Amino acid sequence: MSEFFCGALGIGVGSLQARVDHVQSFRLTGRTERVTLRLWKMLQNCMKRMIKPIQTDDNGSGIELRGGGNHSGLSFDDISSTLALERAWRKFARGKHGRPDVAQFEVGLDENLAALRDELLGGTYTHGSYVPFIVHDPKRRQIHKASVRDRVVHQAVVSAVEPSFERQFIFDSYSCRVGKGTHAGVLRLQHMLRRESLNGTRGVYALKCDVRRYFASIDHEVLISLIAGRVRDEKVLWLVRDILLSHGAEVGCGIPLGNVTSQLFANIYLHELDWFAKQRLGVRYYLRYCDDVVVVSADRQYLLGLVESFSWFLGCQLKLRLHPDKTTVRTFEQGVDFLGYVVKPHAVLLRKTTRQRMLGRIAARNLSSYLGLCSHANAYRLSQAVQTVAWQGCNEVTDGVQWS
Repeated sequence: MSEFFCGALGIGVGSLQARVDHVQSFRLTGRTERVTLRLWKMLQNCMKRMIKPIQTDDNGSGIELRGGGNHSGLSFDDISSTLALERAWRKFARGKHGRPDVAQFEVGLDENLAALRDELLGGTYTHGSYVPFIVHDPKRRQIHKASVRDRVVHQAVVSAVEPSFERQFIFDSYSCRVGKGTHAGVLRLQHMLRRESLNGTRGVYALKCDVRRYFASIDHEVLISLIAGRVRDEKVLWLVRDILLSHGAEVGCGIPLGNVTSQLFANIYLHELDWFAKQRLGVRYYLRYCDDVVVVSADRQYLLGLVESFSWFLGCQLKLRLHPDKTTVRTFEQGVDFLGYVVKPHAVLLRKTTRQRMLGRIAARNLSSYLGLCSHANAYRLSQAVQTVAWQGCNEVTDGVQWS
């Protein structure tokens, strides 16, 4: 582990230890020596906190013990109080006041929030049913829509619980987090590829992994145990369990697409893989967006070995599987497809299917959105074609256009 920290700092463990021995032997007091001693103590403290024992169960599967006793001070009042519910309502209703179900709930807002508070405090709250519907964007997905009442509770839970987990998430986790997102993830991947390739002077590879049917495969009991590791309030855990069991209770797994809680639960669940990759395996260039994982390295065999390690961990610890058709290793020159963009040594391009879908849907009403999408890529010609298609209302001008 010390090699990992010192590698990140660009120094060797042996040279740092020799420097410390030299300082201690001659009792030097210069600024450099003081900084060296302070750095060494910092590394020792970090390693003590981050190296945790691994226990094994009767089957020999590793059970990783993390944490070190750091638990949040979260209480049920942070979710069920009148102030918490009012804040959750304002955050949930932003931009939705014109929708019929939201407007109907808002007519008797004070009474509805008071009744919801009483149910939560009395322990009689029960999550309602969902309304399923299908979207194609572009993949076919089934979305489950909860009632307004339940979505206010979802928002209150996320607002209260998320800060406790946000502090432990790794820097390079980009899904549904403040200050992160798809564009930040693509820029970070470009930075990693350039660093590892020494600005394009040597070959570099990118391993891309995808979890098979991720949201539908999240195990309820495993997720509850992960949340209980940080949250000790029994009423909060009761409410979280009630939300989880509102979908997929008969099979014991799955969280619905459409809940704001699902975004947080998905990050909590795969944070275990992040920890395993960064702290157990010492992977340097690793980033994740939801269930899409990318690792960058100049060693192709090293990346292929990581596939086996990731598969073992996901299967034994999280009851997940990598998608065999979506686990690939590509070179920087070929381009790394990530979050709708293709990152190449000298450009970031929009994915071909994204371009085609854009040109098929472009109109004056959504022109600004698509131009914003183009602004995050090297897509000047494409942005010009998009504007032409939008204002002329036809697609003939797209023939023969170069998309670089």
